[in-house]
Amino acid sequence: MTTYEPDLAAAPLRPALFRGLSGLWPLALIGTAIVVLAALRATMGLPDYVGADNDDVMRLVEVRDWLSGQSWFDTVQPRLGPEGGTLMHWSRLVDLPIGALIRLFSLVLSPEAAEAAALGLWPMLLILPVLLAIGRACRSIGGAPVMIIGLVLGTLLLLTNIRFRPGNIDHHNVQFLLVALMVMGLVETARPRLGHAICGLAAGLAIAVGAETTPLVAMVGAIVACRWAVHGVAMRDEATAFGLSLSLTVTAAFFATTPPRLYSAVTCDSLSLGFFALATAGGSLLALSALTASARATGWRLATLTGVGGALVALALQIAPQCLQSPLASLDPLLKSLWLANVEEAQSIVAIAEKRPSFLGFGYGVGLLGTLVCLWRAWHGTRRELHLVCLALVLPALLIGTVQARGTVFASLLALYPLSLAIIDLRRHAHGPPRRTAAELGFALLCLLSIPSVWALATALVMQLAGTAEAEAETTPSCTTRQAMAALAAEPAGVVAGASNLGASILRFTPHRALSAPYHRNQQGLLAGLRAGMEPPDAARIVLRESGATLLAYCPGDGEVAMLSSRYPAGLYAALARGQVPDYLEPVAGTRDAPLQLYRVVRP
Repeated sequence: MTTYEPDLAAAPLRPALFRGLSGLWPLALIGTAIVVLAALRATMGLPDYVGADNDDVMRLVEVRDWLSGQSWFDTVQPRLGPEGGTLMHWSRLVDLPIGALIRLFSLVLSPEAAEAAALGLWPMLLILPVLLAIGRACRSIGGAPVMIIGLVLGTLLLLTNIRFRPGNIDHHNVQFLLVALMVMGLVETARPRLGHAICGLAAGLAIAVGAETTPLVAMVGAIVACRWAVHGVAMRDEATAFGLSLSLTVTAAFFATTPPRLYSAVTCDSLSLGFFALATAGGSLLALSALTASARATGWRLATLTGVGGALVALALQIAPQCLQSPLASLDPLLKSLWLANVEEAQSIVAIAEKRPSFLGFGYGVGLLGTLVCLWRAWHGTRRELHLVCLALVLPALLIGTVQARGTVFASLLALYPLSLAIIDLRRHAHGPPRRTAAELGFALLCLLSIPSVWALATALVMQLAGTAEAEAETTPSCTTRQAMAALAAEPAGVVAGASNLGASILRFTPHRALSAPYHRNQQGLLAGLRAGMEPPDAARIVLRESGATLLAYCPGDGEVAMLSSRYPAGLYAALARGQVPDYLEPVAGTRDAPLQLYRVVRP
């Protein structure tokens, strides 16, 4: 019987006529064209050029402030929260290309048209690099056949990812690209030293861009270190390249984006002294260990690695012990129950099962399947090291996704690599002599189950058969459009209290300061906004006056307003819903029947 190896031994997947289009670049360009066309079609006719997420709006506000003269090192949002503003945790590194595109387009377009062009182009510019990184990694894993499958799955994954559609300028699409680049460098076989240097560069930038990917960066570092401990001299150059690249990148990013006055500050949601010290120390110690101990016995290398790990733990406990828990752990209990529990991307799998069960298959199916494939193939010895590496990436991302839903997108991406290899291996097994019907069915099923949208359809079908379909959300007029904000913009500049989801749009469309917006560093403003709506009118008067609010923006269709009105029937929002306006609120003419009702806070 012929033995089929999991590399290039099988017949090609495409006819000879199409071999000229089966290279990495042609296929990636085709996939990019498909995703771009789908993204343009999905956003065609939308009334706004900014993404629907609050973070997209807030990113635009920050870029505008920077282009208007705010210091590169000053990331305070002066019009958010109490007097003095709110120090944001986002990186200027993402503002830079967006601002550069706006400046470029402003040479030939009006300011608003330049913004629209830049915001439309930026997310789509990231699609080709993502697919190139996926394709290169898959080719390193299993040659051209695996590359083709990986690019197909990658294209299908991007089709369902709104972060690559026009207007989506938050940093999550950049993080997606950086994770793909880390994997590409980690599995690079043609030029492994360069690959690991790229991996370290992407890991350092990921730390600088946002803390969400920090656990994945730590796992990548642990993978490189463990492979060095096992292989010794064979991994010396790769471990050295990764460690030095990580250290240099984080160092450059720290000094390029952190103002001197904050050099000694430790924050757990952005690049600060804590992440800077741990990343540079870890990378440098790994490189030093690889240079000095690679020729030693395996036991010696393991002992060295244990010492490095112990040193990093001690450093973390000394410099940033608070960062060993979630950055959101210090939130006020009221914010956790009334605000954070309702932030969709921060919800756990338990909350999702209760509120959005339709997301379960789409969000977790591919990641879970990838984890099982890695476990099965590693257990049976099929390219064990590769599948253990993939498992060390997919499983943490999946576990993070069970705590916060935002991690599921990375689990789906990371599962793509072992699934692409398994699909090709199963195809070879199915088509090899003798043909195996069961293997052919397994191949077809695995292909389908490697696509998140298939899981979404299956979940919807199960829910329909079980009679547990989700109720459709009631459609209400938006309070965050330019038109809805027009009356508010016409009011003299002041301080606006209202639901947190209004905050970013208030900053974008009006000259006012927004007391509340959905950002955890603005705890005082968030608390004031919630208490103004939940407290009885007499107590709410004190909250509004103590916070300096001059206007109250009341949006009956907002989810936070509806939730507070339901939970606190004696509160101010509930009173306004009943048409009971306290004497310290003066209705703004013309807004009584508008989606966004406005009231001036009358001072005694």
